[in-house]
Amino acid sequence: MILASLQFYKNKTDPFNPITFERDSIFWENNRLESLNKDEQGIYDLLDTLKTVPRFNTAYDIASILASGYIEIDRWNIDLGSIYSGFGYNEAEGIRLRGGARTYFGQNDPWRIEGYMAYGFKDEKFKHGISGKWLLDQKTRLILSGGHRRDIEQLGINLTQTTDVLGRSVASSAIFTVGANNRLTNINLTTFNTDIEPITNFRVRFGSSYRTLSSALPDAFSLDYLDPESPTGISSEINQFELNTILLYTPGKKTIGNGVERRNVNDNYSTLLLNYTKGLKGFFQSDFEFDKIQFSYTQPWQIGGFGRLLSTVEAGKTFGSVPLGLLSVIPGNQTLWTIYNTFPNLNFYEFVTDTYVTVHLEHNFNGRIFSRIPIIRNWNLREIVGLRGAWGTLTDENIILSSPTNIPLIAPSEQIYWEYSFGIGNIFKVFRIDFNFRGNYLENPDARPFSIKGTFGFSF
Repeated sequence: MILASLQFYKNKTDPFNPITFERDSIFWENNRLESLNKDEQGIYDLLDTLKTVPRFNTAYDIASILASGYIEIDRWNIDLGSIYSGFGYNEAEGIRLRGGARTYFGQNDPWRIEGYMAYGFKDEKFKHGISGKWLLDQKTRLILSGGHRRDIEQLGINLTQTTDVLGRSVASSAIFTVGANNRLTNINLTTFNTDIEPITNFRVRFGSSYRTLSSALPDAFSLDYLDPESPTGISSEINQFELNTILLYTPGKKTIGNGVERRNVNDNYSTLLLNYTKGLKGFFQSDFEFDKIQFSYTQPWQIGGFGRLLSTVEAGKTFGSVPLGLLSVIPGNQTLWTIYNTFPNLNFYEFVTDTYVTVHLEHNFNGRIFSRIPIIRNWNLREIVGLRGAWGTLTDENIILSSPTNIPLIAPSEQIYWEYSFGIGNIFKVFRIDFNFRGNYLENPDARPFSIKGTFGFSF
């Protein structure tokens, strides 16, 4: 009898079997050790009643759409969206409309396909993107993925290189921007990746990509570079094939779901990323041979009763001569929105590097200061301060290679570029506003010494 009991506790459930955690009411009625009391049964009755109330269902649907950005069409097993990228504007496309959809049978789907179509009324061109991913093994999280995109994008908004086929920065479609937002790029990207998670929260990705880059507004923004093989000695289009290896470690990260996509349930974990990219010349008529290594480390710190500090350090170096389209651009932000890991007072392509280090520090006091001011203590506001810095260099070879371009190639090498900011969060529970100040390099063309930006979102 004792041996049988011990064996019962040694048996392990299959975490990948949805039946293990999803049981209907009949199962619990037959297997519950104690009957529900009147109050407990009342909770079940209340939930069942709410599901029949139209007003509650409408509020639930609206909240779900705002949280996910997708409109669920259950009878077709697809979601329409994202609603947040449906309308936009930029100087190349003018008014831009985009519609997309993804398959969705449930949160544990072993495969998913997503796609979109977009149209710009100024350039009168259609754009598109499609991607798919398939979970081959749940235990090791072995995933195959690939996709293709032909679109217009604001590159240089991220330092750590990504090959997200459907991702689109808000800078590419922001309706309102500061200064001229005309440094946009035509991108034709095809990717194929293999992901595996041999150890919990340690992910390895092996991938390949082929992309074609050219300026979307050649008169205002040039990607020209010296090319001895061109009849004119100058080329305006980059064709590049790359092999990519990414190591991603997120200790303490917790997720739910066992499908090809999972949801995070916490945000207090650190993120360490090592990214190695090998550019191959000649393969599929690829133009450049180079090596790029990048590292980033993000860590949240809970500092007792003084709030929460979020820190990020990024560093990278490119070995080999590459033109502007393949260099590392210190990410500026000309939109009116606060975007973490960007520099709100930098213009796009204001600093260009092949070797760089950046630091971002953002501390939220969680109302410790405002709660002591009698007039506003009941408003539950949050005070936020930020400090950002960037240092980088650009070799003479890369400057000469991109000399035909029509923008200045400047790197923050003589002194560290820095900014600081003061923000107020939890305004009306959903809004945050930041006041950003530029510390130096005020002599740069069109330098912005001050900016005000904001963002929406719930924060608890």
